[in-house]
Amino acid sequence: MMAGLTRRWAIACLAMIPALAAGLAQSAASSITVTKDPNCGCCGNWVDHLKAEGFAVEVTETAAVNRVKARLGVPSDLASCHTAEVGGYVVEGHVPAAAIRRLLAEKPQARGLAVPGMPVGSPGMEVPGASPDVYDVVLFGDFGRRVFARFEGARELRG
Repeated sequence: MMAGLTRRWAIACLAMIPALAAGLAQSAASSITVTKDPNCGCCGNWVDHLKAEGFAVEVTETAAVNRVKARLGVPSDLASCHTAEVGGYVVEGHVPAAAIRRLLAEKPQARGLAVPGMPVGSPGMEVPGASPDVYDVVLFGDFGRRVFARFEGARELRG
């Protein structure tokens, strides 16, 4: 009796391994490391946006953010005020969480996503009473770059 119970328990445990591995992979993919200047308020607001959208966020503060951008291969014309790493990708600037989730789901051959500059209304750059800008989220890599998504504030524009 005990051997049968142990065997069933072992089989049940083995059957759960793929589900546990998938859960760990998803957890790792939704864990994002943000490097930001300690004096930047909008970067902190973007981190709050990510947390509100369910990402586990680890923040590193340094005045040498440009060194991180250079190490990760962020083109200077796509640079913004903070840089993040998630699921093997670079995320530069005020990229909405929806675009990051899509990146992680589609897994394109790319270095990462960027929102150059600091568009008004993008996550972390909300200005009370100001209309949000329409802006592009750029996918970049060895192939060059292309528009990955277009947003107005935090709302994706389709079609």
